[in-house]
Amino acid sequence: MRKLKAYLDTSVINFIFADDAPEKRDITIDFFENYIRTSIYEVCISPLVIDEIGNTRDETKKQKLLKIIEDYEIEVLDIFRNMDEINNLAYTYIEEGVIPRNKVEDALHIAICTVFGFDLLLSWNYKHMANVNKESRITAVNINEGYHLQLRIITPMEAIYE
Repeated sequence: MRKLKAYLDTSVINFIFADDAPEKRDITIDFFENYIRTSIYEVCISPLVIDEIGNTRDETKKQKLLKIIEDYEIEVLDIFRNMDEINNLAYTYIEEGVIPRNKVEDALHIAICTVFGFDLLLSWNYKHMANVNKESRITAVNINEGYHLQLRIITPMEAIYE
């Protein structure tokens, strides 16, 4: 059986250390320990995730976040050959009002997943990504732009409970 391709946005890695949200933290840790380590999913991130982590002001936290990527051997996609396609699609999400203009990174995460044919985008961002209304609007844009693979945008909680 084919593994599902899952892309992690930065929020998922961040929630490993979310002591102010213990339920989400514990679910995220469960996902990393029991679903990444056992290879149920083919898990990737993009250089955009690395860049967002790089913007973390707290140097200790930044190093911990980067260590998670290293410790779990999470593949970093080579997106640079596809940047024009990714940028154009992200711009379309913004122009169509699916993603707000000030959330370019969110549009880019979604576009990366679409262009690379991911099955799942995992995020704790309910407002701009992980909700059924956004997912249906993103699907409509994707179909209109010629992308027909269904991208599911879900939280780690939905990925761990089969």
